[in-house]
Amino acid sequence: MGDDAVGQSAPRGRTDVEAALLGHATYRSLGEQRLTPAEERFEKARRTLGLVLAPLLAIGFWLLPLDLPDAQQTLGAVLLGVIVLWVTEPVPIPIGGLIGVACVVIAGVLPADDVLAPFGSSTVFTFIGAFILAQAMMKHGLTRRFAFRILSLPGVGATTTRVVCAFGVITALLSAFVSNTATVAMLLPTALGILTVIAKLLQARGLVPEDFDPLRLRVGTALMLMLAYGASVGGLLTPVGTPPNLIGRGLIEEATGERISFAQWVATAAPICLTMFLALAVILLLINRPEIRRLEGVQEYVQAERAAMGPMSRAEKNTLVAFAVTVTLWILPGVVALVFGTDSTLYATVSDRLDEGIVAVLGASLLFLLPVRWRDREFTLTWSEAARIDWGTVLLFGTGIIFGSLLDATGLAGTIGASSAAALGLGSAMAITAFAIVLAIVISETTSNTAAAAVVVPIIIPIATAAGVDPLLPALAATFAASFGFMLPVSTPQNAVVYGSGLVPITRMIRSGVSFDVIGGILILLLLPIMVGITGIGT
Repeated sequence: MGDDAVGQSAPRGRTDVEAALLGHATYRSLGEQRLTPAEERFEKARRTLGLVLAPLLAIGFWLLPLDLPDAQQTLGAVLLGVIVLWVTEPVPIPIGGLIGVACVVIAGVLPADDVLAPFGSSTVFTFIGAFILAQAMMKHGLTRRFAFRILSLPGVGATTTRVVCAFGVITALLSAFVSNTATVAMLLPTALGILTVIAKLLQARGLVPEDFDPLRLRVGTALMLMLAYGASVGGLLTPVGTPPNLIGRGLIEEATGERISFAQWVATAAPICLTMFLALAVILLLINRPEIRRLEGVQEYVQAERAAMGPMSRAEKNTLVAFAVTVTLWILPGVVALVFGTDSTLYATVSDRLDEGIVAVLGASLLFLLPVRWRDREFTLTWSEAARIDWGTVLLFGTGIIFGSLLDATGLAGTIGASSAAALGLGSAMAITAFAIVLAIVISETTSNTAAAAVVVPIIIPIATAAGVDPLLPALAATFAASFGFMLPVSTPQNAVVYGSGLVPITRMIRSGVSFDVIGGILILLLLPIMVGITGIGT
């Protein structure tokens, strides 16, 4: 048993696993965590360093004599300070983003209304609606029922490695047709339920102290990150899997006249996605080595628990109806794309009207309309229960969207791309493709993957054209790499969702994310040119 799961020596009583894991405690102060003395010293030093370093770096960058417009230099300074706050956590991560937004307005980069406008993004409403659905699923026990169903599949519940990988496969396949954010949001409650089962087994067998902290289990981190990263990998499989795919494909077609068909995209992406998934499983299980490998007796335990649960209650059935309606409407645009193509008028109409944020809040609204006891006017969920969702994650990603918009609005992203390309003297197709991958990953770390694709692809195409290189491969590589931002909770919506579980310390997300960023970037650079040649895209 490693230090990560060992509590402090003071007796605290037996841990209530369900209360800890299903409580959505995103950010906890040092006094609320179970830390070893060494971990506590590290955490205090990290947070103290951030408190000093963030303003010093921001002010230092702001005062540098750079040949940049004032708005771009000011935004760069603020963003640098905010990144330090996000990494070191001297204040809760959502507060770090809010501080940065306030500084941007006070420094005069843009008026407040313009800065705050992106906070109304449909992604924010996807979070709100999905979190309310998850709250109902956890309250009424539907998460446990789903978790036991998955663990009862033949062979899946035998080892923690199989559990993590099986969940990753489910996530990746779903995210190929459903938005990554929606996939993670719908599967998060089941993942928490599975982790609750594993934590209880650890507790029952005496493999952890009586007062252990289930939020610090390495197996929990591995499962949550597999959920987030697996969705990003699966989203690359089809053009409709994630918005950057559609943005990049559209920009490539507009610039080169080359249309990438649905079948060509899938044929190109499938081997890359498979290789990435295998690399992801190895990385996550090595860096976040589960406390227990074999889950002896889990089948008997699962069978006994499923029998004790009995038939579904009215509240569970209502929650399942709301969940099913939401998932069906999320999937429908992907089905229409498969049948009629992404260029069809029907697909454009359906995808525009069934926006994932609107669908999420519509599905959540059903919880307040489906009665449990009509005579008492008692419905599936009350507002006081719904209001317990993790508003910190909503604020966190909202501020991430704001900074992504500011990078584009001020032109700072374009300046970074153009100046970097000029300084590096890029001339070959391989060099420009490598640069496109690195730039897309770096920008996607501090903003949404959608914004990264929208910003980087238009930068890469003229750079390639000016160098006499066919822009299709570098632009396609940038499109793929735009979905690679795994270091921070704000890098992708799915990162923010799993961070909201409270199971992924920022230091572990950074360590795992950096590793997968590097491996994923290398795989895109090596495999994409081969697959483009095989599938005949652009020829």
